[in-house]
Order: sequence, then C-alpha cells, then structure tokens
Amino acid sequence: MTKEKSPSAQAHGSSSVDHIPVASIVEQLCEPIRSDKAVARLNRKQPGLPSREALYHIVEALRAIFFPGYFGTPDLSDESMHFYVGAALDRLQHPLHEQIYRALRLVCDAPAASCDCQTRAHAATETFLRRLPAVRQLLMTDVVAAYEGDPAAKSHDEVILAYPGLLAIISYRLAHELYALEIPLIDRMLSEHAHSLTGIDIHPGAKIQESFFIDHGTGVVIGETSEIGKHVRIYQGVTLGAKSFPLDANGQPVKGVLRHPVVEDDVVIYSGATILGRINIGRGSTIGGNVWLTHSVPAGSVVTQSEAQPHISNGKSAL
Repeated sequence: MTKEKSPSAQAHGSSSVDHIPVASIVEQLCEPIRSDKAVARLNRKQPGLPSREALYHIVEALRAIFFPGYFGTPDLSDESMHFYVGAALDRLQHPLHEQIYRALRLVCDAPAASCDCQTRAHAATETFLRRLPAVRQLLMTDVVAAYEGDPAAKSHDEVILAYPGLLAIISYRLAHELYALEIPLIDRMLSEHAHSLTGIDIHPGAKIQESFFIDHGTGVVIGETSEIGKHVRIYQGVTLGAKSFPLDANGQPVKGVLRHPVVEDDVVIYSGATILGRINIGRGSTIGGNVWLTHSVPAGSVVTQSEAQPHISNGKSAL
C-alpha cells in the first residue's frame, strides 16, 4: 500500500514527502479568530480595509505629479507637462476617494445606508487635492535645504532622485495633510511605508515647517507632537521623543498630550542625539552628536555630549 503524496510533492516529483493533515491546525488557528470581536467587527464593515498597495501607488503618483519628468513620464515639455499632471490628477481622484472612504467607514458605527462617510470622503478628497500646490511648494524648499546643507550634493536633481530624506519628507507631508483632515489609519500607513523604505520614522502628526533637511537619515525618529521650525537640519540616529506620558485610570496612555520637543528655526542636531520631553530648543542652537537632552536650552546654545549644557559666549554660540 502506497502513501498518498501531497500536491506539492507531486508537482516537484518527490516521493519522500508525505501529505500532512492540516484540518486540526486550521481549526486551532480559526477558532480564536472567530471569537475575536475586532475581527468580527471588521468582517461586518464594507467595503473593507484600506489597501496598502493602492495607497503606495497613490504616493508614487503624487511624487510624479510633484516632480514631473523625474518620476513617471520623462522628457515632458511645458505643454505636455500640463496634460500629464492634469491626467494624473484626474486618474488619482477615484482611488484616493475610495481609500479615504474605507478609512472613515472603518471607524464609523452607523449602518452603511445611513452614514455620511461618502460625503465626508468627497469633501476630504477635494480639500486634500486643493492642498497639493502648497505641499509641493514646501517640498521645493526641502530640496533647496538639502542641496545647500550638504556639500556632497551636486544638484537639485540628485536630491530629488537619490536622497532618502526627501522621500521620507514627501510621505510625511502627504500623511500630515490626511492627519490634519482627521482621516484615520491611512496617514500612518503612508508614514510607516516610508519608514520601511528609508529607516526614517516621522509621525504624521508632527508639525514641520519649510526648508527641512534630514542628512543620511537612518534611525531618525520624530514623535507625534514634535514641532520643528524653519531651516532645521538633523542627522542620522536623532530622536525627538517623549520622556514620559500620563496614564488614565486603566493604566493606558492618555492620547493627545504634548510630549515631544519644540525645535525652533535654524537648529542643527547632529547624529545620535536624543531629545526627550516637551522641551524647547532655542533658535540657532546646535545639539552635538550623541547628546542626551531632557531640558530646554535658550537661543544660540551649543550643547555638547561632555556636559549636555548650553555654552553661551557674549550672546553668541561657541563650540
């Protein structure tokens, strides 16, 4: 009597692999899933969860719209660029609306027939699209900041095509617009996708003004309530994090508390620095590499690892 071979074994011509019955394993896997209230809730939601693949495609399409000729279709003239951008935006509207609707529907407790998620999704999509010119203007200041802040950068083209910091900032600025519109989930999906690609973790709730430059970038973490001014430059391994956060009566973190640093204009933060808590880094300050900082410093400070204290000389910073 011969043993039945599994389909995979037959496909590979193997006679040494016996079929393994999986029915009991399937039951053990599915039973806790069936009893999971969160899964049951998801299964009742239509049209389902936002799609990661669709969102990533949307980001790539927007990157090509922001920088036509660099991404998407090359060799565009002035006339063809207008056609390309217009057609790309037109194609983008439906999938963007669909993902926003799915995210809103996910957290909506009203029956599908009576909820206003479609109306809210339409309004949010329109607002988001109308914000794109302002986002693009911010991104151009980021490109210039990278070029001017990095002596190794040979051109704006190099920054746009090759710098992981700019890729992370593009995703952040798009995710931040969704965060501001109070669209759940997909802002984090965008930011975490950029995190996986670049090693740079920027929460979409952070407030970052123009001319922001992340050099090298790997290991950078910028927390949800961080505020970053204009012309700020940070290097790899920098953390703008929370020192602590209050807990509610059930021991869970209280949401929405301001717990991350405020970094004013023209600050430079060198690699490995860790800045924690709702503290203020004064304008024009320099934070040295590997500094651990949990207190505010005034404008023009230079904070070194050896003392982690500001050094002020005649009102001007001094190394």
